[in-house]
Amino acid sequence: MARDTNTGKADRPAGRNMAISSTACWIALACLVVPMFASYFFDDMFSTLSHIFQNPDLLQLGWDSADYGFYAGGYSFLCVCGGLVVCGILLDVFGVRIVGSVFVGLMILGAAAVFFALVSGLAPDTSLTIAYIGCMIFGLGSEIAGVAVTRSIAKWFKGRNVALAMGLQLSIARLGTAAAFILAPVLVAGKPEGEIYTLAETARPAVAGLAMLLAGGVLWGIFVAMDARFDADAGIAASRGKVSEADRFRFSDIVKVLGNPRFLMIAFLCVFFYCCIISFKKFGTSIVIPRFGMDVDSAKWMITMIPFFTVIFTPLFGALVDKVGKATVWMLTGAGLVLAAHLIMAFAPQGTAFYGYLAISLLGTGYSLVPSAMWPTVPKIIPDRNLGTAYSLVYWIQNMGMLLVPVFVGRIFRDTITEAGNMAQEIEAAVSAEFIFIGLGLAAVAVAVLLIMSSRRHPELEIDMPNRKPKDVQTS
Repeated sequence: MARDTNTGKADRPAGRNMAISSTACWIALACLVVPMFASYFFDDMFSTLSHIFQNPDLLQLGWDSADYGFYAGGYSFLCVCGGLVVCGILLDVFGVRIVGSVFVGLMILGAAAVFFALVSGLAPDTSLTIAYIGCMIFGLGSEIAGVAVTRSIAKWFKGRNVALAMGLQLSIARLGTAAAFILAPVLVAGKPEGEIYTLAETARPAVAGLAMLLAGGVLWGIFVAMDARFDADAGIAASRGKVSEADRFRFSDIVKVLGNPRFLMIAFLCVFFYCCIISFKKFGTSIVIPRFGMDVDSAKWMITMIPFFTVIFTPLFGALVDKVGKATVWMLTGAGLVLAAHLIMAFAPQGTAFYGYLAISLLGTGYSLVPSAMWPTVPKIIPDRNLGTAYSLVYWIQNMGMLLVPVFVGRIFRDTITEAGNMAQEIEAAVSAEFIFIGLGLAAVAVAVLLIMSSRRHPELEIDMPNRKPKDVQTS
Protein backbone atom coordinates (compact mmCIF):
# COMPACT_ATOMS: atom_id res chain seq x y z
CA MET A 1 0.00 0.00 0.00
CA ALA A 2 1.09 3.60 -0.57
CA ARG A 3 0.97 4.28 3.17
CA ASP A 4 3.81 1.83 3.73
CA THR A 5 6.32 3.97 1.89
CA ASN A 6 5.85 7.34 3.63
CA THR A 7 5.08 8.78 7.03
CA GLY A 8 1.91 10.50 5.92
CA LYS A 9 3.29 13.92 6.72
CA ALA A 10 2.28 15.27 3.34
CA ASP A 11 -1.33 14.73 4.36
CA ARG A 12 -1.01 17.10 7.30
CA PRO A 13 -1.18 20.88 7.24
CA ALA A 14 2.10 22.17 8.60
CA GLY A 15 2.28 24.19 11.78
CA ARG A 16 -1.43 23.97 12.46
CA ASN A 17 -1.05 24.37 16.21
CA MET A 18 2.09 26.43 16.50
CA ALA A 19 0.13 29.62 17.28
CA ILE A 20 -1.60 28.10 20.27
CA SER A 21 0.08 28.69 23.62
CA SER A 22 1.50 25.89 25.73
CA THR A 23 -0.73 27.04 28.61
CA ALA A 24 -3.84 26.60 26.49
CA CYS A 25 -2.68 23.11 25.49
CA TRP A 26 -2.32 22.03 29.10
CA ILE A 27 -5.68 23.54 30.07
CA ALA A 28 -7.29 21.61 27.23
CA LEU A 29 -5.58 18.44 28.42
CA ALA A 30 -6.90 19.04 31.94
CA CYS A 31 -10.45 19.23 30.56
CA LEU A 32 -9.95 16.04 28.54
CA VAL A 33 -8.61 13.85 31.33
CA VAL A 34 -11.55 14.21 33.73
CA PRO A 35 -14.13 12.37 31.57
CA MET A 36 -11.58 9.60 31.10
CA PHE A 37 -10.83 9.48 34.84
CA ALA A 38 -14.56 9.06 35.50
CA SER A 39 -14.87 6.43 32.76
CA TYR A 40 -12.05 4.34 34.21
CA PHE A 41 -13.57 4.62 37.69
CA PHE A 42 -16.99 3.43 36.56
CA ASP A 43 -15.58 0.61 34.44
CA ASP A 44 -13.50 -0.75 37.34
CA MET A 45 -15.89 -0.08 40.21
CA PHE A 46 -16.39 -3.80 40.92
CA SER A 47 -12.85 -5.01 40.19
CA THR A 48 -11.75 -5.22 43.84
CA LEU A 49 -15.17 -6.58 44.77
CA SER A 50 -15.17 -9.49 42.31
CA HIS A 51 -14.89 -11.99 45.16
CA ILE A 52 -18.35 -11.08 46.54
CA PHE A 53 -19.97 -12.55 43.43
CA GLN A 54 -18.61 -16.00 44.33
CA ASN A 55 -21.46 -16.36 46.83
CA PRO A 56 -24.64 -14.92 45.23
CA ASP A 57 -26.76 -16.04 48.18
CA LEU A 58 -25.22 -13.19 50.18
CA LEU A 59 -26.02 -10.59 47.50
CA GLN A 60 -29.51 -9.12 47.31
CA LEU A 61 -28.58 -8.40 43.71
CA GLY A 62 -28.33 -12.16 43.13
CA TRP A 63 -25.50 -12.20 40.56
CA ASP A 64 -22.81 -14.91 40.54
CA SER A 65 -19.28 -14.80 39.09
CA ALA A 66 -20.46 -15.80 35.62
CA ASP A 67 -23.10 -13.07 35.72
CA TYR A 68 -20.44 -10.54 36.73
CA GLY A 69 -18.16 -11.69 33.89
CA PHE A 70 -21.10 -11.44 31.49
CA TYR A 71 -21.85 -7.89 32.69
CA ALA A 72 -18.18 -6.86 32.39
CA GLY A 73 -18.04 -8.18 28.82
CA GLY A 74 -21.03 -6.02 27.91
CA TYR A 75 -18.69 -3.02 27.78
CA SER A 76 -17.34 -4.25 24.46
CA PHE A 77 -20.48 -5.67 22.80
CA LEU A 78 -21.56 -2.67 20.73
CA CYS A 79 -17.92 -1.84 20.03
CA VAL A 80 -17.32 -5.27 18.53
CA CYS A 81 -20.59 -5.19 16.58
CA GLY A 82 -19.25 -2.33 14.49
CA GLY A 83 -20.16 0.66 16.62
CA LEU A 84 -16.55 1.69 17.07
CA VAL A 85 -15.76 1.62 13.36
CA VAL A 86 -18.91 3.48 12.33
CA CYS A 87 -18.44 6.08 15.03
CA GLY A 88 -14.76 6.43 14.21
CA ILE A 89 -15.78 7.30 10.66
CA LEU A 90 -18.22 9.84 12.06
CA LEU A 91 -15.34 11.39 14.00
CA ASP A 92 -13.39 11.87 10.78
CA VAL A 93 -16.42 13.28 8.94
CA PHE A 94 -18.01 15.51 11.60
CA GLY A 95 -15.12 16.09 14.02
CA VAL A 96 -14.53 15.48 17.70
CA ARG A 97 -16.68 18.33 18.96
CA ILE A 98 -19.97 17.01 17.62
CA VAL A 99 -19.38 13.27 17.74
CA GLY A 100 -17.37 13.37 20.96
CA SER A 101 -20.14 15.30 22.71
CA VAL A 102 -22.74 12.73 21.65
CA PHE A 103 -20.71 9.87 23.03
CA VAL A 104 -19.75 11.57 26.26
CA GLY A 105 -23.50 11.88 26.70
CA LEU A 106 -24.00 8.19 25.90
CA MET A 107 -21.33 7.29 28.43
CA ILE A 108 -23.31 9.11 31.12
CA LEU A 109 -26.61 7.61 29.93
CA GLY A 110 -25.25 4.07 30.03
CA ALA A 111 -23.85 4.57 33.51
CA ALA A 112 -27.25 5.81 34.68
CA ALA A 113 -28.87 2.64 33.28
CA VAL A 114 -26.38 0.45 35.17
CA PHE A 115 -27.13 2.36 38.37
CA PHE A 116 -30.86 1.85 37.84
CA ALA A 117 -30.37 -1.88 37.34
CA LEU A 118 -28.38 -2.17 40.57
CA VAL A 119 -31.02 -0.44 42.71
CA SER A 120 -34.18 -1.53 40.88
CA GLY A 121 -34.88 -4.61 42.99
CA LEU A 122 -35.84 -6.55 39.87
CA ALA A 123 -35.17 -10.27 39.47
CA PRO A 124 -31.47 -11.07 38.98
CA ASP A 125 -31.88 -12.03 35.32
CA THR A 126 -33.82 -8.83 34.59
CA SER A 127 -31.44 -6.54 36.47
CA LEU A 128 -28.50 -8.24 34.73
CA THR A 129 -30.09 -7.63 31.32
CA ILE A 130 -30.66 -3.95 32.06
CA ALA A 131 -27.15 -3.56 33.48
CA TYR A 132 -25.71 -5.32 30.42
CA ILE A 133 -27.53 -2.94 28.08
CA GLY A 134 -26.35 0.00 30.16
CA CYS A 135 -22.80 -1.32 30.12
CA MET A 136 -22.99 -1.69 26.32
CA ILE A 137 -24.05 1.94 25.94
CA PHE A 138 -21.49 3.11 28.48
CA GLY A 139 -18.75 1.07 26.78
CA LEU A 140 -19.42 2.44 23.31
CA GLY A 141 -19.65 5.98 24.66
CA SER A 142 -16.47 5.54 26.66
CA GLU A 143 -14.46 4.09 23.78
CA ILE A 144 -15.52 6.75 21.28
CA ALA A 145 -14.93 9.45 23.88
CA GLY A 146 -11.48 7.92 24.33
CA VAL A 147 -10.86 8.07 20.59
CA ALA A 148 -11.97 11.71 20.57
CA VAL A 149 -9.66 12.50 23.49
CA THR A 150 -6.69 10.73 21.88
CA ARG A 151 -7.26 12.42 18.55
CA SER A 152 -7.67 15.80 20.26
CA ILE A 153 -4.35 15.38 22.07
CA ALA A 154 -2.67 14.45 18.78
CA LYS A 155 -4.10 17.66 17.30
CA TRP A 156 -3.32 20.04 20.16
CA PHE A 157 0.17 18.66 20.87
CA LYS A 158 1.32 18.01 17.31
CA GLY A 159 4.96 19.01 17.06
CA ARG A 160 5.16 19.21 20.85
CA ASN A 161 5.49 16.56 23.57
CA VAL A 162 2.69 14.38 22.21
CA ALA A 163 3.82 11.16 23.89
CA LEU A 164 4.19 12.98 27.21
CA ALA A 165 0.71 14.47 26.85
CA MET A 166 -0.79 11.09 25.96
CA GLY A 167 1.11 9.51 28.82
CA LEU A 168 -0.22 12.09 31.28
CA GLN A 169 -3.75 11.55 30.01
CA LEU A 170 -3.39 7.81 30.45
CA SER A 171 -1.85 8.07 33.89
CA ILE A 172 -4.49 10.45 35.23
CA ALA A 173 -7.27 8.37 33.68
CA ARG A 174 -5.83 5.31 35.37
CA LEU A 175 -6.01 7.16 38.66
CA GLY A 176 -9.72 6.59 38.12
CA THR A 177 -9.01 2.88 38.23
CA ALA A 178 -6.92 3.34 41.37
CA ALA A 179 -9.71 5.36 42.95
CA ALA A 180 -12.21 2.61 42.11
CA PHE A 181 -9.92 -0.08 43.54
CA ILE A 182 -9.52 1.83 46.80
CA LEU A 183 -12.94 3.40 47.26
CA ALA A 184 -15.22 0.56 46.14
CA PRO A 185 -14.39 -1.75 49.09
CA VAL A 186 -14.78 1.24 51.42
CA LEU A 187 -18.15 2.18 49.94
CA VAL A 188 -19.28 -1.45 50.02
CA ALA A 189 -17.98 -2.19 53.49
CA GLY A 190 -17.22 -5.78 54.38
CA LYS A 191 -20.04 -7.70 56.02
CA PRO A 192 -19.97 -10.14 58.93
CA GLU A 193 -20.15 -13.72 57.71
CA GLY A 194 -23.64 -14.63 56.59
CA GLU A 195 -24.95 -11.06 56.33
CA ILE A 196 -26.42 -9.98 52.99
CA TYR A 197 -25.20 -7.04 50.89
CA THR A 198 -28.21 -4.84 50.12
CA LEU A 199 -28.94 -3.29 46.73
CA ALA A 200 -28.11 0.20 48.02
CA GLU A 201 -24.77 -0.99 49.39
CA THR A 202 -23.83 -2.75 46.16
CA ALA A 203 -24.75 0.34 44.11
CA ARG A 204 -22.68 2.86 46.09
CA PRO A 205 -19.68 2.73 43.70
CA ALA A 206 -22.05 3.38 40.80
CA VAL A 207 -23.38 6.51 42.54
CA ALA A 208 -19.84 7.86 42.93
CA GLY A 209 -18.94 6.98 39.33
CA LEU A 210 -22.05 8.60 37.89
CA ALA A 211 -21.33 11.83 39.79
CA MET A 212 -17.79 11.87 38.36
CA LEU A 213 -19.09 11.29 34.84
CA LEU A 214 -21.46 14.25 35.16
CA ALA A 215 -18.54 16.46 36.22
CA GLY A 216 -16.53 15.12 33.28
CA GLY A 217 -19.36 16.07 30.94
CA VAL A 218 -19.19 19.68 32.11
CA LEU A 219 -15.43 19.87 31.50
CA TRP A 220 -15.84 18.26 28.10
CA GLY A 221 -18.17 21.15 27.22
CA ILE A 222 -15.43 23.60 28.20
CA PHE A 223 -12.97 21.78 25.93
CA VAL A 224 -15.43 21.92 23.03
CA ALA A 225 -15.52 25.72 23.35
CA MET A 226 -11.71 25.86 23.47
CA ASP A 227 -11.38 23.61 20.42
CA ALA A 228 -13.77 25.78 18.41
CA ARG A 229 -11.62 28.78 19.28
CA PHE A 230 -8.50 26.80 18.34
CA ASP A 231 -9.87 26.17 14.83
CA ALA A 232 -11.02 29.76 14.48
CA ASP A 233 -7.58 31.11 15.39
CA ALA A 234 -5.95 28.67 12.96
CA GLY A 235 -8.31 29.69 10.15
CA ILE A 236 -9.86 26.23 9.85
CA ALA A 237 -13.26 26.97 11.36
CA ALA A 238 -15.05 26.49 8.04
CA SER A 239 -17.77 23.86 7.85
CA ARG A 240 -16.97 20.26 7.18
CA GLY A 241 -18.58 20.57 3.80
CA LYS A 242 -15.67 22.73 2.56
CA VAL A 243 -12.85 20.31 3.14
CA SER A 244 -10.49 19.80 0.26
CA GLU A 245 -10.84 16.83 -2.03
CA ALA A 246 -7.54 15.46 -0.76
CA ASP A 247 -8.75 15.55 2.85
CA ARG A 248 -12.29 14.26 2.20
CA PHE A 249 -13.05 10.97 3.92
CA ARG A 250 -13.71 7.95 1.71
CA PHE A 251 -14.77 4.46 2.75
CA SER A 252 -11.79 3.14 0.81
CA ASP A 253 -9.67 4.73 3.54
CA ILE A 254 -10.80 1.93 5.86
CA VAL A 255 -9.32 -0.60 3.47
CA LYS A 256 -6.09 1.40 3.31
CA VAL A 257 -5.84 1.54 7.09
CA LEU A 258 -6.53 -2.18 7.49
CA GLY A 259 -4.08 -2.94 4.70
CA ASN A 260 -1.24 -1.25 6.55
CA PRO A 261 0.89 -4.04 8.10
CA ARG A 262 2.27 -1.80 10.86
CA PHE A 263 -1.24 -0.74 11.80
CA LEU A 264 -2.39 -4.35 12.05
CA MET A 265 0.58 -5.24 14.24
CA ILE A 266 -0.22 -2.37 16.59
CA ALA A 267 -3.88 -3.39 16.67
CA PHE A 268 -3.12 -7.02 17.53
CA LEU A 269 -0.52 -6.02 20.09
CA CYS A 270 -3.19 -3.81 21.62
CA VAL A 271 -5.78 -6.57 21.98
CA PHE A 272 -3.39 -9.20 23.36
CA PHE A 273 -1.63 -6.79 25.68
CA TYR A 274 -4.64 -4.98 27.09
CA CYS A 275 -6.59 -8.19 27.73
CA CYS A 276 -3.64 -9.35 29.86
CA ILE A 277 -4.23 -6.37 32.13
CA ILE A 278 -7.74 -4.96 31.81
CA SER A 279 -9.46 -8.35 31.92
CA PHE A 280 -7.11 -9.45 34.70
CA LYS A 281 -8.09 -6.43 36.81
CA LYS A 282 -11.74 -7.46 36.65
CA PHE A 283 -10.85 -10.60 38.61
CA GLY A 284 -7.66 -9.41 40.32
CA THR A 285 -8.72 -9.98 43.92
CA SER A 286 -10.23 -13.37 43.05
CA ILE A 287 -6.77 -14.42 41.80
CA VAL A 288 -4.33 -12.90 44.28
CA ILE A 289 -6.32 -13.71 47.45
CA PRO A 290 -6.09 -17.51 47.09
CA ARG A 291 -2.75 -17.58 45.27
CA PHE A 292 -0.80 -15.49 47.77
CA GLY A 293 -2.74 -16.08 50.98
CA MET A 294 -3.99 -12.49 51.33
CA ASP A 295 -6.96 -10.89 53.01
CA VAL A 296 -9.34 -8.67 51.04
CA ASP A 297 -7.82 -5.37 52.21
CA SER A 298 -4.25 -6.40 51.35
CA ALA A 299 -5.37 -7.76 47.98
CA LYS A 300 -7.12 -4.48 47.23
CA TRP A 301 -3.92 -2.52 47.79
CA MET A 302 -1.88 -5.02 45.80
CA ILE A 303 -4.13 -4.66 42.72
CA THR A 304 -4.16 -0.88 43.19
CA MET A 305 -0.42 -0.89 42.56
CA ILE A 306 -1.17 -1.38 38.85
CA PRO A 307 -2.67 2.07 38.20
CA PHE A 308 -0.32 3.73 40.69
CA PHE A 309 2.68 2.40 38.76
CA THR A 310 1.22 3.81 35.55
CA VAL A 311 0.58 7.20 37.15
CA ILE A 312 4.29 7.45 37.96
CA PHE A 313 5.88 5.78 34.97
CA THR A 314 3.60 6.45 31.97
CA PRO A 315 4.48 10.17 31.69
CA LEU A 316 8.16 9.38 32.29
CA PHE A 317 8.19 6.72 29.60
CA GLY A 318 6.22 9.04 27.31
CA ALA A 319 8.85 11.74 27.72
CA LEU A 320 11.53 9.13 27.06
CA VAL A 321 9.86 8.06 23.80
CA ASP A 322 9.54 11.71 22.77
CA LYS A 323 13.25 12.28 23.36
CA VAL A 324 15.03 9.06 22.33
CA GLY A 325 12.48 7.14 20.25
CA LYS A 326 12.94 3.33 20.08
CA ALA A 327 9.17 2.87 20.41
CA THR A 328 9.14 -0.75 19.23
CA VAL A 329 11.83 -1.72 21.75
CA TRP A 330 9.74 -0.29 24.59
CA MET A 331 6.66 -2.14 23.31
CA LEU A 332 8.53 -5.45 23.35
CA THR A 333 9.98 -4.76 26.79
CA GLY A 334 6.55 -3.93 28.21
CA ALA A 335 4.93 -7.00 26.69
CA GLY A 336 7.73 -9.18 28.10
CA LEU A 337 7.24 -7.73 31.59
CA VAL A 338 3.51 -8.45 31.50
CA LEU A 339 4.13 -12.03 30.38
CA ALA A 340 6.66 -12.49 33.20
CA ALA A 341 4.10 -11.14 35.68
CA HIS A 342 1.47 -13.70 34.72
CA LEU A 343 4.00 -16.53 34.77
CA ILE A 344 4.86 -15.56 38.35
CA MET A 345 1.19 -15.41 39.35
CA ALA A 346 0.61 -18.87 37.92
CA PHE A 347 3.74 -20.70 39.06
CA ALA A 348 5.20 -18.85 42.07
CA PRO A 349 5.18 -20.69 45.42
CA GLN A 350 1.71 -20.82 46.93
CA GLY A 351 0.86 -18.39 49.73
CA THR A 352 3.95 -16.14 49.45
CA ALA A 353 2.83 -12.52 49.19
CA PHE A 354 6.25 -11.30 47.97
CA TYR A 355 5.73 -12.95 44.59
CA GLY A 356 2.35 -11.30 44.25
CA TYR A 357 3.84 -7.86 44.83
CA LEU A 358 6.65 -8.66 42.38
CA ALA A 359 4.20 -9.78 39.71
CA ILE A 360 1.98 -6.73 40.10
CA SER A 361 5.03 -4.44 39.99
CA LEU A 362 6.09 -5.98 36.66
CA LEU A 363 2.51 -5.76 35.39
CA GLY A 364 2.25 -2.07 36.29
CA THR A 365 5.60 -1.26 34.69
CA GLY A 366 4.67 -3.06 31.48
CA TYR A 367 1.29 -1.33 31.51
CA SER A 368 3.17 1.98 31.49
CA LEU A 369 5.70 1.11 28.79
CA VAL A 370 3.56 -0.22 25.96
CA PRO A 371 0.89 2.52 25.75
CA SER A 372 3.55 5.25 26.06
CA ALA A 373 5.15 3.97 22.87
CA MET A 374 2.17 2.46 21.05
CA TRP A 375 -0.40 5.27 20.87
CA PRO A 376 1.97 8.01 19.60
CA THR A 377 3.10 5.60 16.86
CA VAL A 378 -0.29 5.57 15.12
CA PRO A 379 -0.06 9.18 13.79
CA LYS A 380 3.30 8.28 12.24
CA ILE A 381 1.77 5.68 9.95
CA ILE A 382 -1.77 7.06 9.41
CA PRO A 383 -2.78 10.45 7.88
CA ASP A 384 -4.42 12.97 10.22
CA ARG A 385 -7.71 12.83 8.34
CA ASN A 386 -8.00 9.10 9.07
CA LEU A 387 -6.86 9.11 12.69
CA GLY A 388 -10.39 8.85 14.08
CA THR A 389 -11.02 5.78 11.94
CA ALA A 390 -7.60 4.31 12.75
CA TYR A 391 -7.88 4.67 16.52
CA SER A 392 -11.44 3.34 16.37
CA LEU A 393 -10.29 0.28 14.44
CA VAL A 394 -7.60 -0.37 17.05
CA TYR A 395 -10.17 -0.13 19.84
CA TRP A 396 -12.57 -2.30 17.84
CA ILE A 397 -10.06 -5.11 17.58
CA GLN A 398 -9.09 -4.62 21.24
CA ASN A 399 -12.71 -4.87 22.33
CA MET A 400 -13.12 -8.25 20.67
CA GLY A 401 -10.81 -9.61 23.33
CA MET A 402 -12.33 -7.54 26.12
CA LEU A 403 -15.76 -8.90 25.21
CA LEU A 404 -14.75 -12.55 25.37
CA VAL A 405 -11.99 -12.85 27.96
CA PRO A 406 -14.06 -11.77 31.02
CA VAL A 407 -16.80 -14.20 30.01
CA PHE A 408 -14.39 -17.15 29.87
CA VAL A 409 -12.64 -16.17 33.10
CA GLY A 410 -15.96 -15.72 34.89
CA ARG A 411 -17.06 -19.18 33.80
CA ILE A 412 -13.81 -20.67 35.06
CA PHE A 413 -14.51 -19.31 38.53
CA ARG A 414 -18.17 -20.36 38.45
CA ASP A 415 -17.50 -23.90 37.22
CA THR A 416 -14.42 -24.54 39.38
CA ILE A 417 -15.63 -23.11 42.68
CA THR A 418 -18.61 -25.28 43.57
CA GLU A 419 -18.29 -24.88 47.34
CA ALA A 420 -18.05 -21.43 48.95
CA GLY A 421 -14.88 -21.02 50.99
CA ASN A 422 -13.14 -24.05 49.46
CA MET A 423 -9.57 -22.71 49.18
CA ALA A 424 -8.32 -25.57 46.99
CA GLN A 425 -11.01 -24.81 44.41
CA GLU A 426 -10.28 -21.08 44.56
CA ILE A 427 -6.58 -21.72 43.93
CA GLU A 428 -7.37 -24.03 41.02
CA ALA A 429 -9.67 -21.42 39.48
CA ALA A 430 -7.05 -18.68 39.88
CA VAL A 431 -4.32 -20.73 38.20
CA SER A 432 -6.65 -21.81 35.40
CA ALA A 433 -7.54 -18.18 34.73
CA GLU A 434 -3.84 -17.28 34.63
CA PHE A 435 -3.27 -19.77 31.79
CA ILE A 436 -5.52 -17.58 29.63
CA PHE A 437 -3.47 -14.49 30.44
CA ILE A 438 -0.18 -16.31 29.81
CA GLY A 439 -1.36 -17.30 26.34
CA LEU A 440 -2.33 -13.70 25.60
CA GLY A 441 1.05 -12.50 26.90
CA LEU A 442 2.92 -14.87 24.60
CA ALA A 443 0.91 -13.59 21.64
CA ALA A 444 1.69 -9.97 22.60
CA VAL A 445 5.42 -10.66 22.74
CA ALA A 446 5.33 -12.39 19.34
CA VAL A 447 3.55 -9.43 17.71
CA ALA A 448 5.98 -6.95 19.32
CA VAL A 449 8.91 -8.87 17.80
CA LEU A 450 7.27 -8.69 14.37
CA LEU A 451 6.75 -4.95 14.81
CA ILE A 452 10.45 -4.42 15.58
CA MET A 453 11.44 -6.37 12.48
CA SER A 454 9.00 -4.39 10.32
CA SER A 455 10.21 -1.06 11.69
CA ARG A 456 13.81 -1.94 10.85
CA ARG A 457 12.80 -2.90 7.32
CA HIS A 458 11.04 0.45 6.85
CA PRO A 459 13.17 3.15 8.52
CA GLU A 460 11.49 5.80 6.34
CA LEU A 461 8.39 5.52 8.56
CA GLU A 462 10.44 6.82 11.51
CA ILE A 463 8.53 4.62 13.96
CA ASP A 464 11.58 4.38 16.21
CA MET A 465 12.59 8.03 15.82
CA PRO A 466 11.99 10.58 18.61
CA ASN A 467 8.62 12.33 18.46
CA ARG A 468 9.97 15.73 19.41
CA LYS A 469 12.19 17.37 16.79
CA PRO A 470 14.85 19.94 17.76
CA LYS A 471 13.20 22.67 15.71
CA ASP A 472 9.95 22.22 17.65
CA VAL A 473 11.54 23.22 20.93
CA GLN A 474 11.64 26.86 19.83
CA THR A 475 7.98 26.95 18.79
CA SER A 476 6.57 25.70 22.08
